[in-house]
Amino acid sequence: MQSHAKVVIIGGGMMGVGLAYHLAEAGWTDVLLIEKGELTSGSTWHAAGQCPSFIGNYNMAKIHHYGNTLYPRLEGLTGHPTGWHGCGGIRLATTPEEVDWFRHVQGFAANVGFAMEIIGPDRIRELNPWLQTDGILAGAHTTLDGHVDPSSACNSMAAGARAMGATIQRHTRVTDITRLPSGEFRIQTEQGHVVCEHVVNAAGCYAREVGKWLCVDTPITNMEHQYLVTEPLAEFKDSPVELPVMRDPATAGYYRQEQKAGLVGIYEHTGAKEAWASRGGWPAWSSENELFEGDLDRITPWLEKALERMPIFANAGIKRIINGAIPHTPDGNPLVGPMPGVPNAWQCCGSSIGIAQGAGCGKFLAQWMIHGDAEINMASVDPRRFGAYADPAYTRAKSFDDYHNMFETPLPGREVPAGRPRRITPLYEVLKAKGAVMTEVHGWERPKYFAPQGFAEKLQFRRTNTFGLVAAECRAVRERVGVMDLSSFAKFDVTGPGAEALLDRLTANRLPKTLGGIGLTQVLSDKGRILSEWTITRLGPDRFYLLTGAGAEEQTRDDLAFAAGPDVTIRNVTDAFGMLVVAGPASRDVLAGLTNADLSNAAFRWLSAQEITLAGIPVRALRVTYVGELGWEIHAPMADLARLYAAIWAAGQLHGIADFGGQAVNSLRVEKGYRGYGSELTNEITLIEADCTRFYAPDKGEFRGRSATEAVRKAGVTTSLVYGEIAAADCDIWGGEAVMQGDRVVGVCTSGAYGHATSKSLAFAYVTPGAGTGLEVVILGERRALTLLDAPAWDPSNARQRA
Repeated sequence: MQSHAKVVIIGGGMMGVGLAYHLAEAGWTDVLLIEKGELTSGSTWHAAGQCPSFIGNYNMAKIHHYGNTLYPRLEGLTGHPTGWHGCGGIRLATTPEEVDWFRHVQGFAANVGFAMEIIGPDRIRELNPWLQTDGILAGAHTTLDGHVDPSSACNSMAAGARAMGATIQRHTRVTDITRLPSGEFRIQTEQGHVVCEHVVNAAGCYAREVGKWLCVDTPITNMEHQYLVTEPLAEFKDSPVELPVMRDPATAGYYRQEQKAGLVGIYEHTGAKEAWASRGGWPAWSSENELFEGDLDRITPWLEKALERMPIFANAGIKRIINGAIPHTPDGNPLVGPMPGVPNAWQCCGSSIGIAQGAGCGKFLAQWMIHGDAEINMASVDPRRFGAYADPAYTRAKSFDDYHNMFETPLPGREVPAGRPRRITPLYEVLKAKGAVMTEVHGWERPKYFAPQGFAEKLQFRRTNTFGLVAAECRAVRERVGVMDLSSFAKFDVTGPGAEALLDRLTANRLPKTLGGIGLTQVLSDKGRILSEWTITRLGPDRFYLLTGAGAEEQTRDDLAFAAGPDVTIRNVTDAFGMLVVAGPASRDVLAGLTNADLSNAAFRWLSAQEITLAGIPVRALRVTYVGELGWEIHAPMADLARLYAAIWAAGQLHGIADFGGQAVNSLRVEKGYRGYGSELTNEITLIEADCTRFYAPDKGEFRGRSATEAVRKAGVTTSLVYGEIAAADCDIWGGEAVMQGDRVVGVCTSGAYGHATSKSLAFAYVTPGAGTGLEVVILGERRALTLLDAPAWDPSNARQRA
């Protein structure tokens, strides 16, 4: 066994082999992939091999599309067959809401690059003459996808990886991983050990066990998934064209042609615990090419629906039942990116549709490992999107839900109660009693909006019955005063003699120099891409308070810890401090009666902070808001949050105080022209393209990403952020919508909302430089004019925040 490698990949399924292929293709050839059995012998070999283009997540669609462009040409690249069937696919819709989803996906398909058309029942029957179309309103027909033989495709990529210089060692089980003082890893196997610079957990169903060797709990649950293959069908014997892969929410599954037979796969809605593959201690390390006993009783109600849709299948006998284990994560997306808490350790696992995703995950993770970021937004697959709250019980509950809702239409606003609540503040029950409808953000329960008793939201892509509720909350903040529990923000105390130098070299903007100063800054990659956004408050000469979005908690912890020296102390105080936003023209009047501190503009300026006492409680008061109004963030000990809220609520009665939630915040911030981290500010974009040069200080000295950002500024950009008004009807921007100029796609929308104070539908988009007039946005199949604005729609001079 070789003694050293730059990269060791543990696991030889589609995910691990896909990564090895793309690392070698990109020039990292000192790669060793170690597989305990044969390649594909975990979950890959028994997969059904579907490769859909159609998926509701814009960036996941890019991952799928890449695989669907690689697999058809892979045999030509490697000389090894893949078993590619480019038969296309049809997703069926039986409700108007599902048809709107098709229109939404079709809108971003133009940007991603895959062909899609929405077809009616007559055209569906032309493509599949044996389908019963009763109740079907439409189909989403994708023509560039299909299915592949999983083992052939995986071995074809493996052959390509070897040809480019990577090494694959089979029948060698890894038994332990140790991180050495040098920062390298010692990989212990049954055949000896190897030392490497980077280690990748691509162990599929074993990923949780592999992660434990590095003290990392990998949030996956192994589920049993069943599909069956029929005896050959006479109807297929002489058919010159293969049927498209059919995906049918009514049957909770898919069905297609398999050679001259039929294939039906089911994700049953109930009995999820029965489908838990890990019961009884499975998988054992000795497991290889293992299947479970078929259990038709578990899937019979949905199988019967599938046979009603395709009656020719009902007349055929069952040739075989495949019941194999597939890993699921709490949100259904794979884990692709840095392993939390361990430098140079990576994850490439947790994919429940790994055949479709393996090639794309490998390509974009290879970019991340080599260059420090990828060409697509990786937030939805970054393993650090989960924290310690995602323990085995939570992961099981969420993964069960993901399994039996695999084919549910992901309508905006759908909440998954499974596993909740995990992280709550002392106000959780108080706000729920007042009508708070909660959403989950990095495990936290956060108010989404407030509704009267008995209210039920109608989920859809068009404006819902929450529109008026959110409008009232927005008006309260714009006209009077509102209060919101935003304790979910990630919070860190960074102190010590080296604190300032650490923060200065990690961020692109100048740090606040005066005591109480607040600065907004971005964290960049070596290539100048935006990795995170921090609000930093100077509380003392060597004492800083750092805030970032809830979902960036683990990433920020690692960014700080990996770069800090012994002269810096980092404390994650997220759970120690609650935070209330008090915002609106009357916010000063409400708070003034609760403190002896001078809250006047002269004594407490905008973008400054003070440690004061409020309602007898010591707090960190930051005069900054994300809604474009006079206001404060009040950071208080979590134990005192309920008492503080009660005092603020009582003091606000004379001023018409109201609760508000996250949907109102989004409307207010878009109206104010504030960019959003994860939408406008992503790892695809530099500060130059995001028009954020006011947060960029290249003359302050060297910092990560400075040279790359300067290079972009000198060379010019290929895309730039714009802000504008949409001539919308009953639907606003969700993100991913194509921006058109005539017949050309010239950009993509990133986020938007209806501004209730300005009565405008507003949006951000990235467009080709110079594409300023004649722009239209495709919203649910209709073109809507986009008129660019050169200033925020609300308070462009910041007069209200400075008041």
